[in-house]
This record gives sequence, structure tokens and C-alpha cells, in this order.
Amino acid sequence: METLPAIAAPDRSAEIKALARRYRRANGPVMTLVNRIGGGLEEKMAAIPDGVKAQIGAVTERALLAAHGLAAKGDLAPDLGRQGPLAAAMVTGAIGGAGGIATSVAELPVTITVILHAIRRAAREAGYDPDDPAIRAECLRVFSAGSPLAMDDGVNTSFLSARLTVTGPALAQVIGAVAPRLATAMGQKLATQAVPVLGAVAGAALNAAFLRYYREMAEIRFALLRLAEQHGAEPILTAFAEAVTPPKIAKA
Repeated sequence: METLPAIAAPDRSAEIKALARRYRRANGPVMTLVNRIGGGLEEKMAAIPDGVKAQIGAVTERALLAAHGLAAKGDLAPDLGRQGPLAAAMVTGAIGGAGGIATSVAELPVTITVILHAIRRAAREAGYDPDDPAIRAECLRVFSAGSPLAMDDGVNTSFLSARLTVTGPALAQVIGAVAPRLATAMGQKLATQAVPVLGAVAGAALNAAFLRYYREMAEIRFALLRLAEQHGAEPILTAFAEAVTPPKIAKA
């Protein structure tokens, strides 16, 4: 009896490299926008009082706790396509930016909810149920992908994780881990849009950029999660990290 040749596992390297290219390009346009608005990000952050920074952290954590329920209600609204959440983010950013830091902080929960709605949509388009406790946690972990305002040549290895069964208390732990990173990102956004006169314009533009960034991160994350389920988390994580990290140039 003739032995049939073994069927080789499909090569996913091209798919992973394509996802890595999307990841590397995700924050480029936002940094260009920040530079055009004027001033360095560090200088803008230094201008925010410490009390306001603490307030941003508290508001962000409360917003994450409430956002999934609110975003789920948004799923019941008419589907306006990819442009619907983008338009909503721009409107809330313009309103927040128009009144300076105070209204920008007040606008944060709405912005986080709109972005999370877009993340949930990305999960659904990838074939996942965003109301599944494990996927709810994965949606929140998208916010751990850093900030589109941060220039990071490396990769956050927690960006990809195995799918777990997550209970309520565990979900609260995810929020506790994600909230500080998201608060830092939101603080950077607020500091940038607080430029006098340009507040409303900057707020709208930055909200649009942040939504695009996190939606891109979500689409990449759920594509990687699907690959991890098929081929194992460790080899996919390793291949993605290698594809994202730029090669080291040896000094002559």
C-alpha cells in the first residue's frame, strides 16, 4: 500500500507579516498630526496639573467599567458602517476640545465608549461574540496596545494572549491592568487637544485618529487570536514579535 505524503501545515508567515506591517504603521499619521499642532508631547503633558492627571485616571477606570454595557446598547442602533463610530468620535472630540481641559475630561467616558463600540464590531467581524466574557476581556485588552501618540519601535508582548474563560472578578482585574495604560493615552490626547483656539479642531482630529488606531489594533488582535487558536499562542506570538521588531543594524 502506497503511503501518502504528509500534508504540510499552511504557512502563515505572510499573513503574520502583513499584520505586523499594519501594526507598525498604525501610529504614524497621529504623530504627524501632533507635530503640526505644535510643541512636543512631553511639554504638553507637563502642562497638565497633577490633580487633573489623577482625575483622568479615575474617569478612565470608571468609563471602562461602564463602557461595555453602553457599547452593547449602541449595537442595537442602525448600522452606519465604519464611518458611523468615526463621525461620533469626531463630534465628541470637538465638543470636548472646545471647552478646554474641563470639558475634555468630561468627554472621556463618551469617547471610550465610542471606541469600544468599534472594537466590539471588529471582534464580531472576526467571528467572535463580543458579549462572551472572554471576548469582552480581549476587547478591553486592545487598549493595552499603548497609545497612537507613543513612538514605540518594539512590541507589547501582552498584545496577544490565549483566550481564557473570564469571570466578573477577573474582568475587573483586566480593567485594573488596562486602565493605567489607557489613562496615559487619554492624558496625551487631552494635553494635545488643549492647544488654545485649536481645541475643538484638535479634539475632533485626535478622536478620529484614536478610533482608527484602536480599531486597527482590534482587527490585528482578533486576527492573531484566530491564528493562535489554530496554531497555538506561543508560535504565533513569537512570529508576530519577530515580524514587528525592526532588525538591529550592526555598527561598523
